[in-house]
Amino acid sequence: MTAELDDYLASFAEPTGYLNFGSYGPPSRAVVETIGRLTAAASTGVPSAGLHAEDDNALAAVARLTGFDRGAVVLTPSTSFGLLQIAFGLPRGAVLVSSAEFPSNLYAWWRAQDAGLTTVRTLRAVPGDELAPVTPERVAASLTPDTVAVAVSAVDFRTGVRADLAGIRSAIGDRLLVVDGIQAFGVVDTDWTLADALVVGGQKWLRAGWGTGFVALSPRGLARLRPILGGWTGVERSAHYDGVPHEPFPGAQRFSTTNGSPFASGALATALAQLESVGVAAVQRRIESTASAFIGRLLAADLPVLSPLPSHERAGLVVVGIAHGNARSVHERLDAAGVTATVHGDDRIRFSMHATTTPAALDAALAVLAEPA
Repeated sequence: MTAELDDYLASFAEPTGYLNFGSYGPPSRAVVETIGRLTAAASTGVPSAGLHAEDDNALAAVARLTGFDRGAVVLTPSTSFGLLQIAFGLPRGAVLVSSAEFPSNLYAWWRAQDAGLTTVRTLRAVPGDELAPVTPERVAASLTPDTVAVAVSAVDFRTGVRADLAGIRSAIGDRLLVVDGIQAFGVVDTDWTLADALVVGGQKWLRAGWGTGFVALSPRGLARLRPILGGWTGVERSAHYDGVPHEPFPGAQRFSTTNGSPFASGALATALAQLESVGVAAVQRRIESTASAFIGRLLAADLPVLSPLPSHERAGLVVVGIAHGNARSVHERLDAAGVTATVHGDDRIRFSMHATTTPAALDAALAVLAEPA
C-alpha cells in the first residue's frame, strides 16, 4: 500500500458496517474541513470572487479526470438537474431509454416530453426479465429513424451491471449518448469521452457531499444541445444589466443557471483532488477485490448473488437475493447489527463497498445473511 493510499483511506471515518455507497458516500475529513474553511471565510465578508475560485478548481479537476476539455464541463448541483438540462436541450426527435433506469434518468425525459420538446421511447423489453441489462444489441434493435439520443446509466443501480459504453457508442452511430455516471464515476476507470453528455452527482462514490456534481459535453453534444435551462451566468457579459438577452457562452458554461455554492465547489474540488492523489485505477482495484471476496463468501454460504460475478462486468454494487420475500425483515436485522445497506423490493438487498470497506464489514453482513429465515 502506498503512502498516498494510506493517507486517502485515513481521511474517512464512516462506521465499520457502512455498505451503502450506492446511496450516499460519507465525505472525508478533508472535504468537511474545506466546507468549514470556506464557510468561516464567508462569515468574515471575504469577497465572493475569492470564494468562487473553488469553481475553477473543481472544473479543472473534472476535466482532468473525465478527459473532456476544460471548456466542455460545467458544475451542477445534482445528477437530476444535469439530466433535466440535457433533456430540455435535445434536438427535436426521440430519446431512447430503459424503463428500468433510476427515476432521475426517466423523469428528465418525461418532463421534456410533457413540455413538447421530445418523445420518449423505451427500450424493447426482454420477456420474463424486466431488469435485463442495457446492451448494444438491445439498443440497436430499439433505434428508430427519429431517435436523436440514447440515455443509459454507466452502472445499473439495481443490479450493478456495467454498461458497454463502447458497444453502445458504436451501435448508435452519430446519435447523442447521454450517460448517467453517478454509480460509476470515480470507481470505474474507463473512457468517459465515449459519452456526448456525462452527468455525475458527487454525493455517492465521489464522497463530496450533496449539492455537488458536473456535466461534461463532447464536441457533438456542445454543437447540438441547446441551453434552454441556461440562466444569466451562462451568457456573455453577464454583469451588463441592460435588460436584453445576451449570447450564450460557446462552451458548457452556457448551461450555468446562476452562481452556485462555493462550499459545494470546494467540497467537490477537494474530493476530486483526493481521488487524483491515489488514482481511479487504485480505488477500482480495492473495490473489485473487496466485492469479489464478498461474492465468494456469499456463494460459499449458498446465498444467491444477483449481480455479475466477473469483476469487469460490475462496479461496487453487490446485490443479494433474499428468499421468501423477507428482504425488509433481513434489512432490519442488518441495521440492528450496524450494517447499512439498501433494500430493493421484497426479494433483494444491495450492498455497496468503497476502497475504505474492511473485512469486518463483510463479516458483519454475512453473519446476518447466514441466519435462518
